[in-house]
Amino acid sequence: MKVLTVHHATTYRYSEPVTFGQHRLMLRPRDSHDLRLVEASLVISPPGRMRWVHDVFGNSVALVEFKEQAAELSIASTLVIERYALARLDFPIDPSAETYPFVYSDNDRGDLGRLLDRHYADPNRVVDLWAQRFILGPPSYTLNLLATMNAAIRGDFAYNAREEEGTQSPVETIGTKSGTCRDYALLFIEAARSLGFGARFVSGYLYDPSLDGGAAVQGAGATHAWAEVYLPGAGWVEYDPTNGLIAGENLIRVAVTRDPSQAVPIGGTFAGDAEYLGMEVDVTVHAEAK
Repeated sequence: MKVLTVHHATTYRYSEPVTFGQHRLMLRPRDSHDLRLVEASLVISPPGRMRWVHDVFGNSVALVEFKEQAAELSIASTLVIERYALARLDFPIDPSAETYPFVYSDNDRGDLGRLLDRHYADPNRVVDLWAQRFILGPPSYTLNLLATMNAAIRGDFAYNAREEEGTQSPVETIGTKSGTCRDYALLFIEAARSLGFGARFVSGYLYDPSLDGGAAVQGAGATHAWAEVYLPGAGWVEYDPTNGLIAGENLIRVAVTRDPSQAVPIGGTFAGDAEYLGMEVDVTVHAEAK
């Protein structure tokens, strides 16, 4: 078990005071058997009236209404969590799903719903053909297939931090062989779905073990994104193609969604004639000394 402290501060600046519309914040994780939320604080300036809701996926979402105008909006979230990891990567999946292809039960298919569906156009079957490269055998073992695909993104693609908002299409990611963590997570998800797996998008944070003398990872120092695949018997299994990790203890899950567009950590609007001067984001994750 690790005790991790996450500090996520975002500041938006304008040339003169503006009026803020409702802001939607996805910054608070849910308690689970592998992640326990010990403390959480959220400081917003100018202050606003905050209301908490659960979205359609069960994520905690804060909705903030502002009364004051301001030339600067700052949102600072601090989390203290306990992260529990598997002692080893051991996923005893159902025997019927050990080899690929397999068929989900009727109940699982009904519950997975659109998490089985492709969401992005692939008219030339670029993603299809890329994903099918990892079907080895027969037999083709399910865990090996997914692990090899996860590792291939880490090994064959160039990580490229991008300032622009949004996520590029999986076809574009394959074409450029580069992208951000969000791009890589989406490619993995769409590739998995093309093979018949139920998959979903995860946003959160990443602890960098190099802070304590371990191996460095990519994607730390900002919000992070990865994928989860549903495997009968094992449940949702985490795959981080940015770092080639599986069920990594350094992944801090905040929100799970069907599509990256539904997992924006901070979203909102402003009105006024002021010029938008930009934003600053600072994310740090530290482990408690043992």
